[in-house]
Amino acid sequence: MSEDEGVGDGTGEVGDGTEGVGDGIEGSSGDPRVLLAMNAVLSALLASTVVWGLDLLGAAAYTLRNVVTLTLIVFAVTYAVVLR
Repeated sequence: MSEDEGVGDGTGEVGDGTEGVGDGIEGSSGDPRVLLAMNAVLSALLASTVVWGLDLLGAAAYTLRNVVTLTLIVFAVTYAVVLR
């Protein structure tokens, strides 16, 4: 490989005319269902961790109701912030 092929120079070009990862991410619209599913899963994980921590401190009980409630709150806030 010659040095003028652009590999590792930070330009995002490989030398054969293909786009870099950053260019692919910026040009992709994606499927909104995947975004919503990821938001739901990550919100549930965060809510579960927070409620577990609050239970450890004695501030709230670790129940399914508390986890679901916080999951819905985190999901809604994230969804609203992303759509702004």
